Amino acid sequence: MEFTEALAGHLAAIEARDLEAYLATVRDDVCLIMPNGRLLQGHDSIADFHRSWFDDPDWSWRLTPDRTATAGDTAVAVFTVDYHDRDQHGEPYTMRYVLSLTFTREAGSWLLLHDQNTLLP
Repeated sequence: MEFTEALAGHLAAIEARDLEAYLATVRDDVCLIMPNGRLLQGHDSIADFHRSWFDDPDWSWRLTPDRTATAGDTAVAVFTVDYHDRDQHGEPYTMRYVLSLTFTREAGSWLLLHDQNTLLP
């Protein structure tokens, strides 16, 4: 599978809020850095976070592609994200951040290794 196809599948699983499909695109030792700097590591903590996030019907995002590159068995995709959600009091909020996804190819499949979210000023 080409990286662009794998990336499209990964993002489609997020858009569909399909936890099983999403988890099929990540490595067991995946690492996620949240926009607030919180670090999540490993398949179980990533699954727990995404289960809760996918269950939240209020969020939406728009991704603007900034860069995609492959080098051997490693690939990176960078996006600017406009994120919309509601806080615990139901008040709307937005965030704008850079999303950087690093994948590695294993046995012909591209799997997410590192997901970093960096807030923009």
